[in-house]
Parts: sequence; C-alpha cells; structure tokens
Amino acid sequence: MLLRRRRRASYEIDMTRGPLLPKIISFSFSLILTNVLQLLYNAADLIVVGQFSGSPNAVGAIGATNALTNLIVNLFIGLSVGVSVLVARGYGKSDRSYVERVVHTAITVALISGAVITAFGLIFSTTILGWMGTSEAIIGQSSLYLMIYFIGAPFNMVYNFGASILRATGDTKRPFYFLAVSGLANIVLNLIFVCLFHMDVAGVAIGTVASQVISAVLVVLCLLKQNGMCRLSFRKLRIDMGVMAEMIRIGLPASIQSCVFSISNILIQSSINSFDIAFVAEGRAPYATGSAAAASIEAFVLMSMSALYQASLNFTGQNSAAGQYKRVRKTLWQCLACVAVVGIVMGGICILFGKQLIAIYTPGDAEAIAVGYRRMQILCSLYFLCGIMDVTVGQLRGLGHSFVPMCVSIVGICVFRVFWIYTIFAAVHTWEMLLISYPITWVLTGAVQFICYYFIQKKFPKEDQPLPSPA
Repeated sequence: MLLRRRRRASYEIDMTRGPLLPKIISFSFSLILTNVLQLLYNAADLIVVGQFSGSPNAVGAIGATNALTNLIVNLFIGLSVGVSVLVARGYGKSDRSYVERVVHTAITVALISGAVITAFGLIFSTTILGWMGTSEAIIGQSSLYLMIYFIGAPFNMVYNFGASILRATGDTKRPFYFLAVSGLANIVLNLIFVCLFHMDVAGVAIGTVASQVISAVLVVLCLLKQNGMCRLSFRKLRIDMGVMAEMIRIGLPASIQSCVFSISNILIQSSINSFDIAFVAEGRAPYATGSAAAASIEAFVLMSMSALYQASLNFTGQNSAAGQYKRVRKTLWQCLACVAVVGIVMGGICILFGKQLIAIYTPGDAEAIAVGYRRMQILCSLYFLCGIMDVTVGQLRGLGHSFVPMCVSIVGICVFRVFWIYTIFAAVHTWEMLLISYPITWVLTGAVQFICYYFIQKKFPKEDQPLPSPA
C-alpha cells in the first residue's frame, strides 16, 4: 500500500520548492506530448480522408468546421482554467476539503456543459456553416461531420476538466498516457471506417467520438482510484455554489475570450472561403483545403507552446497561494524563455518541411499545397510571439486576474482583426494581407498584457511567507 501511494505521489510535482526550471521543463514536456497526441485527433482525420477518401474536398470540409467547433467547445473549456487555478491554490495551501469540492463541482459541470454543447451543435451547426459562407462543394460533408462530432461533447468535456485537475497537481504524465491510448484508437478506427467501410468524413467523425469516450473513461477511472485530495466519488457529484462562483469568476473570462477569438476566426474563415468562390464551378476549394492542412500542422506549434502557458498558470497558482512571490516572478521569465525556444524551433521545422507536410494532407493538389505553404511561411516564423503573449496571460490568470487579460485580448486580437478584415483586407484583398493580421495582433496584445503584469506584480509583498514542512 505504501509503495502504491509513493507511485501515485511520484506523478505530482511540488511546484513550491526546489529548482524551478527543471520542474517547468518536466511539467511542460509531458504536456507537449499530450497536446501533440490530442492534435493527432484532427490530424488523423484530415490525413486519412486526404489519402484514402474518394472525395477531393474532404480535407476542406473538415477544416471548415474548426472555427465553429472551437467557438462552441471553448465556451465551456475556458472554465477548466478556473478549475486548474482553484485546484492549484488548494494544493498550495494543503486544503484537502476545498480541493475535493472543486473536483466534484468540476466533473458535474463538465457533464452538464457537454450535454448543452451536444444539443446546440446538433441544432445550429448547419445554419452557422451557411452564415460563414462555406462553399457549396463542401458544406454537406461539413454538416455531417459536425452532427457526429458534437455527440462526443460530454466525453470531451469530462476528459478536459479531469485532465485540468491532474495537471494542477503537477501530474502531466497520466493525461499523456490516456491520450496515447485514445489517439492510437482514433487512428485505427479512422482507417477501418474510411478504408474498409468507405464512410469518408462520417467515418473519421465516428472514430474521433470513440476516442473521446476512451480518454474520458480513463481519466475518470484515474480520479476514482486517487488516494490524495483529488479523489473522485460519484456519490459526491454536485455543484458547490461557492466553488462554482470562483470557477466562473476565473474561468468565464477565459471562456468569453476563447469564444470571441473563435468568432474572429469564423470571420477569417469566411474571408478564406471568399478566395474559393472562383473555383465553385470546378467543384474545388483549394484555399479552404490548403489552409486547413497548414492550420493542422501549425496547431502542433501552438499547442506545444500552450504547455508553457499551462506551466505558467499552474506554477503561479500554487506559488502565489503559498506566498512564494519570488518564485512567481521567476516562473514568468523562465516560461517566457522556454516558450520562445519552443516556438522558434518548431516554427522553423514547419517552414523547412512545410510543402512535404502539407502534401501528406492534400496529395497531388499543387494549388492547395502552395496556398498552405505560403500561410506557414508567414505565420510559423512568428508564432513564438503568440507563445510569449499566452505565457503572460497564464501568469495573470494564475494570480487570479482573469478579467484584465480577457479585455486586453478581446480588443487587441479580436476587435483589431475584425477592423483589419473590413478595412485593410477589404482594400487589398490578398492572401498575404489576410494572414499578416495574426502577428500584428500578437505583438500589440502581448505588449499590453506585459504592462498589466508589471503593475500587478509591484503589489507583491517584499518577503515570502514560510512554507509548512513537507508531509
């Protein structure tokens, strides 16, 4: 029994003691692997239909749904940010009762929000795709994919909230293991449904839902078997209104921010679709297809950098709760250095092998490959700026300041991009002019976020609080 407890404890990281950088790297590395596996859900969908589907527009059909799925799912996923911060605070203060209430409230909210997403997605997704100006060549397949995808929303929510609970304790290894299993299942099922049963987009959607079920079951079993503060019991599932209020206070701004981001991305997707109008008669959508392939590859850069955002969020949450403000400051600078390295290296790899990578998704479509590669040349060279912006946001949210970064991000990224689309892009209707709006908004928003953090950290106490002796 003692050996079992030690093994379980070994998954966790003590964020309030010892050297920071090795722990940040250890935390982030496992999370990078987890994020990469999660992205393989969509990548596997696109690659399998691109290589084995009989439809030349299947890749574009799935890619055209990304902005909409992100809009609906991120409305509730943002609340998991509140879960991470609250669990991290409870751990920093060694408050077992509080952590237990957070855990059971979080899983209950995940189940309810998943059901809401399923209902909304089934009813409105086709209508919204029409509003987005989705090409007639792909809208039927896009609608079918979404109808199936949203059935898996409750399982998706449970996994993401459960994984947030584990990560707040420093445990990034087990979420990685769970996604390794479900990611492999997703790839195998995609191949079976598409190659053997010729189900095209419906087949990959079913494979994705099945893999979400697997990851949700695994994370729930893990929480049920916990001996520590995060142990889950079905009998205790209920919403604690005090915890819920705190979760909403911290997480809702992140949800709103993600949703507004998604709305701006829907406008950008509509702008991308506008380039394909000239190809409707040919039954092709090279811009939607090339952009979808490039975005799928770029997501590996973004999600790898997101691991440092999560590190900044959780290390800041635990150390601020424990009164270790010197470690809070060090967390920011070390996470900024790490995210810059990750963004530059991975972005460079994407540019170096961009054409070959896009060709995996769209074999033989030279025009789509050229469109996607031009996108990657512009964005991947500067994605590290987005990572720097996100790490600063993670620091602010870890300190409990979620409203300020929300407002700054909405104005700096979303409002500015909408302004760009209806003014500068409308005047100069080129692929490059649409894409350049991304790095400009990263720089503007990141600079303002950092100024906000500078004034907030000036209020930190000069001396750290003493830590209790480790158990």
